[in-house]
Amino acid sequence: MNPIIIIPARLASVRLPNKPLADIGGLPMIVHVMRRALQAEVGLVVVACGDRAIADAIETAGGKAVMTDPSLPSGSDRVFEALEVFDPDASYDPIINLQGDMPIIDPNDIVKVNTPLLQGFDMGTLATELKDNQKNDSNITK
Repeated sequence: MNPIIIIPARLASVRLPNKPLADIGGLPMIVHVMRRALQAEVGLVVVACGDRAIADAIETAGGKAVMTDPSLPSGSDRVFEALEVFDPDASYDPIINLQGDMPIIDPNDIVKVNTPLLQGFDMGTLATELKDNQKNDSNITK
């Protein structure tokens, strides 16, 4: 197996425009995500960039960037296009789609999501249980 992590990123976020370039501790958010992916040591890390400014930030930080069509409708489409450009011979497998807005992801969690892929599963999704810390409604005074 020859894993690759592809991080899709674009500037046209509706809720937070230019989100990948948001400054966090002096570095763009996307650079933090790339570094977390590299720390996981799962495989090659590539950022699928919908905008030249993102590619510039990644390349300045020493990372690999692949330009994709900025009008693609989803991050998954961006990952697919980047993989076709970067790896036309399909030498990488499995492919991990790591979201570009997760600057504090634990690199060990990236390793965990890769484990089922290495065992032959077609897809793995990293998830966590959300617990309700609110008091039971019956305890609320009306």
